[in-house]
Amino acid sequence: MKKLIVIAGPTASGKTDLAIQIAQYFQTEIISADSRQCYKELNIGVAKPSDEQLNQVHHYFINSHSIHDDVSVGLYEKYALESLQHIFLKNDIAVCVGGTGLYIKALCDGIDSMPSIDEKIIQQIELNYSTKGIQWLQEEIKMKDELFFQEGEMSNPARMIRALSFMEGIGESILQYRKKEIKKRDFEIHSYAIEIERNLLYQRINERVDFMIKIGLEDEVKSLLDYQTLKSLNTVGYTELFKYFNHEFNLNEAIEKIKQHSRNYAKRQITWFKNQGNFKNLSTEAIFTEIMDQHQ
Repeated sequence: MKKLIVIAGPTASGKTDLAIQIAQYFQTEIISADSRQCYKELNIGVAKPSDEQLNQVHHYFINSHSIHDDVSVGLYEKYALESLQHIFLKNDIAVCVGGTGLYIKALCDGIDSMPSIDEKIIQQIELNYSTKGIQWLQEEIKMKDELFFQEGEMSNPARMIRALSFMEGIGESILQYRKKEIKKRDFEIHSYAIEIERNLLYQRINERVDFMIKIGLEDEVKSLLDYQTLKSLNTVGYTELFKYFNHEFNLNEAIEKIKQHSRNYAKRQITWFKNQGNFKNLSTEAIFTEIMDQHQ
């Protein structure tokens, strides 16, 4: 049977290097499960693999879309399964790597099919969010979708816009609609999440942000100012520098906010991978050793 090896974990934990090492060993290819590295306009701020790394192993879902495209979990499931078919024509093993838990879950377990929502409803909510801010969004959900307000991601504007659009378009909570049925895949799945000492991870995150600034993140974000209201740019590393350019922060404050929000995101990722799915939480060395032992 064909096999998918999943390497997950928090930002800056070493996922990319480990996945490339494994893919090279099996002479196979990688499917990214990162919700931002797919955008060709974003580079430094999303810690995209280097050109050298991309030349070493072919990656799917890297530079595959534009910030103007509507990239969703449903789109990712379809894209990733089609990519797997291409890989499995040539190899019995494929590698998936990333930190976006919902994308990994969609690939491994599938997602429920959802009814379509009138695009005008979505556009109106997005317009209100862009002019009135996240507090308006939170208050609307509190008033109209108590279930999502209690259990949903109330700090994630993209998820909140989706939830509010669903409630207004369909008339029920998106959380109530989901059946959470696991779809049967015709390949084996071996899932790992990188475990790393918290202080070391936070040190890596801080150092990586400093490096991003050094190699030109400020200029990259400046070039995207005209598109700052796009959902795809509601991303750590970009939103903080947009506020700097809009005179809400000075540069040092923006950099510290990027570090803080990156650490917060990493903490949420760690919690997600410990509580969702069947991930083995191991160090990078232990993951590599176990995979090699299984395929001797």
